[in-house]
Amino acid sequence: MTFANLTDVSTRLGRPIVSAGEVAQVNAWLSDIETLILSRIPDLEARVLAVDSTLLAATVAMVEANAVVRKVKNPDGKQNEKIDDYSYGLNDDARRGELFLTEDEWVLLTPASSSQAFTITPFGAPGYSLASPLNWS
Repeated sequence: MTFANLTDVSTRLGRPIVSAGEVAQVNAWLSDIETLILSRIPDLEARVLAVDSTLLAATVAMVEANAVVRKVKNPDGKQNEKIDDYSYGLNDDARRGELFLTEDEWVLLTPASSSQAFTITPFGAPGYSLASPLNWS
């Protein structure tokens, strides 16, 4: 089950996806990106469905759809295109031509929790005592 669907990709792409071949291709890429995400976050669905979750289904759908839009826009991974006086170039991420998530997208899928080990509380935060800086109340 992917969180994003054909409509999510079409909306972000700014055009309808109607040909049978493109519909099949986009659906396959949605499945592929979900597999890529699950390889790193196997409990993704459980995290989204958790009552106290900071990870929203809409965030996962956005990340998946954006990855597929990048692939639709540049399926061959072209870096530059030049025709006479016209030239067009893509940055490193856009020109990869493969399904991938950016570091920022991975961060969106793995929100930090304040209960993790090695959390640092800044000076002056509640519970910090000036009289004895090593004693937390």
